[in-house]
Amino acid sequence: MYASFYGLQREPFSIAPDPRFLYMSEAHREALAHLLYGLSGGGGFVLLTGEIGAGKTTVCRCFLEQVPAHCDVAYVFNPKLDALELLQTVCDEFRLEVPAGAATVKAYVDALNRFLLAAHAAGRHAVLVIDEAQALAPEVLEQLRLLTNLETDERKLLQIVLIGQPELRTMLARPDLEQLAQRVIARYHLPALDAAETAAYVRHRLAVAGLSGEPPFDDEALAALHRLCGGVPRRINLLADRALLGGYAQGQRRVGRAVVERAAHEVFGTVPPSPTPSRAPAVAAVLGFAALAVGALAWQAGRGGVAAAPVAPAVHAAPAPAAASANASVPVAAASAAPAPVADELDAEALLARAAAREADGVRSLAKRWKAEPGAGEPCSALAASGLACWRTKTGLAQVRDLGRPGLLTLHGSDGRSGVVLLTGLSAEHATLAFAEGGEASVELATLATLWRGEFATLWRPPPGWGAPGGAATLAAWLDERLPGRGALAPRIVAFQVAHGLQPDGRAGPLTLMQILRPDGDTAPRLALTR
Repeated sequence: MYASFYGLQREPFSIAPDPRFLYMSEAHREALAHLLYGLSGGGGFVLLTGEIGAGKTTVCRCFLEQVPAHCDVAYVFNPKLDALELLQTVCDEFRLEVPAGAATVKAYVDALNRFLLAAHAAGRHAVLVIDEAQALAPEVLEQLRLLTNLETDERKLLQIVLIGQPELRTMLARPDLEQLAQRVIARYHLPALDAAETAAYVRHRLAVAGLSGEPPFDDEALAALHRLCGGVPRRINLLADRALLGGYAQGQRRVGRAVVERAAHEVFGTVPPSPTPSRAPAVAAVLGFAALAVGALAWQAGRGGVAAAPVAPAVHAAPAPAAASANASVPVAAASAAPAPVADELDAEALLARAAAREADGVRSLAKRWKAEPGAGEPCSALAASGLACWRTKTGLAQVRDLGRPGLLTLHGSDGRSGVVLLTGLSAEHATLAFAEGGEASVELATLATLWRGEFATLWRPPPGWGAPGGAATLAAWLDERLPGRGALAPRIVAFQVAHGLQPDGRAGPLTLMQILRPDGDTAPRLALTR
């Protein structure tokens, strides 16, 4: 109804799962990486949980599309079945025939066992995916555990992926399901979108819908959408759709906060319009778990010199279930003190006005924190002489906090302006920013979220052999000294990545190397952190 009014070719916020509108946040990509990593785990359970509408089905569909060709998949989406019915459904999905007169638990398990042994002999891998798994009865979960007993001397023959709401985790914590819980080799809880991701999600759907002009939602409306929906995509779709309809009814081509709040009252019923909404939910969302650096890009010398981290996980890397940590060999650098008091607190407009227009100016400011002087010319190229490299990624404040080093944030205004600021400190509700022109200021995280889309850049000191011609052997030796265990590096890297919450791709990219360096001290300037 409102599509043409806003310059759209179709309505952008239908709750129908149209693949054209697929949006994968960093958290969704990390969840997908965990599922794909689970395929290399040699059997057992992989667990994905998330709130209603958080995007679990989206991740599941992407997972099913990317399952390797050597895998046979059975997908169960109606798990309100007893043990016998579930076994029958699994056999049906694997196209196994059981005589009608022999429909017993033993008959179905025997058929599955024959199938799994034949698949293993043919070099194939069987995967059972159960959606809405929180609906499974405890006795059915126990039957699933028994299915994972089907094994050879080398590996278990069936991989089971359970996807469900948070109560699934509660169920698996029950004492009578402890044996099943011990067989979970990978688990991930899908968080809601943070404020920056909510804005990106809305813009993405508008773009796919054919937006040809100015976005209909202003920054305050986007912040209200996030606050009122808690970053849950399905709720965002419902509210954004109703808000556009309300704006259309009032002839407003720009939808503001008031329209969104009225729409929320109509859609959700319990959210009355608020003239001065609390920023606390937005702050909490910004500080919620952010995706890891999936698809992280490296600046090279003059934007060259450091290879990009891969997007797709290396699902064939051998798993390492034990948690790992790097060995320390250099004294640990002292942590920074709490953020120093700053003179002023900026709103979004003032913050954008003080941001450096040129990225190079921001890099030079950051280099001073490393006691390095890039001189004239392109700073990343010049800093290579000091053993430093530039690195950038798209991430959230949670990962920036975990990384613990200052870095550049790229800000974007609704009018097309952009600039960079240097993040030097974080607290529960504020960020401390330094400017290339000099001086520091504090900004509320909720305000920062209206301008920052997750673009982060920092400096790091690569280890020996990194990025150098013929340096692979040197880097491998360096890794071998610092990673626990012995043998091939790939599974040891995966173990380290899993233990530290990184994308388990088995590759020593910049983020993984920075985390390996961290207990060694790394001599890097530290981000000032307070709670």
